Amino acid sequence: MIEAFEEWILEASRSIYEAIGWPGVVFLMAVESACIPFPSEVIMPLAGWFLVKEKGLGFEWLLVAGLLGAIGNLLGSWVAYAVGRKVGRAFVERYGHLLLISQREVAMADRFFARYGEGAVFFSRLLPVVRTFISFPAGVANMPLARFCALTLVGSYPWSLGLAGGGYILGEHWDRITNVFRPVAIPLAVGLGLAIAWYYGHRILALWRAGKRVEAKEE
Repeated sequence: MIEAFEEWILEASRSIYEAIGWPGVVFLMAVESACIPFPSEVIMPLAGWFLVKEKGLGFEWLLVAGLLGAIGNLLGSWVAYAVGRKVGRAFVERYGHLLLISQREVAMADRFFARYGEGAVFFSRLLPVVRTFISFPAGVANMPLARFCALTLVGSYPWSLGLAGGGYILGEHWDRITNVFRPVAIPLAVGLGLAIAWYYGHRILALWRAGKRVEAKEE
């Protein structure tokens, strides 16, 4: 199933590159950074091969590919950040209790981003899976926009450049990069899922115990 999805992503990316060329890099990386699972591990290596090496362009064009990828990431991040700041923040503050998210935990998230937000945003851009979703919580936590943009652009550039360079070096076998990242990406995705499951399991158990204590007092 995963390989079929990746094959679809590959064909879609190739079609976009054939149709519009370099702007396709910006578009696809913007999609990825807007919390849509369109992996850069396919987008950028394919660009390094199809738009640079296959076209007979020099290695220096990888710098352009990396920059366009980073710009795309920044544009997509604006969308996720804005949704988190304008809609997500209000939703969490008003309806967070329905999702078992307390105001105390919202305040903890704010303090975390105030203290560690710069490192979280920068280093997350160097990791698969996590990099796609960091913008939304940064918006919810009201991280300053200018700082968020700078860290996103700086953190996204080496990632995009490295993937494009890998595609350039491997040529027609650029897809081997995807095989390298898959053993990392899948455990990260599973780990995030387990962390969410643990959080809600812990909260539900705490609520159940609180209910039992109330019942015991009433008796």
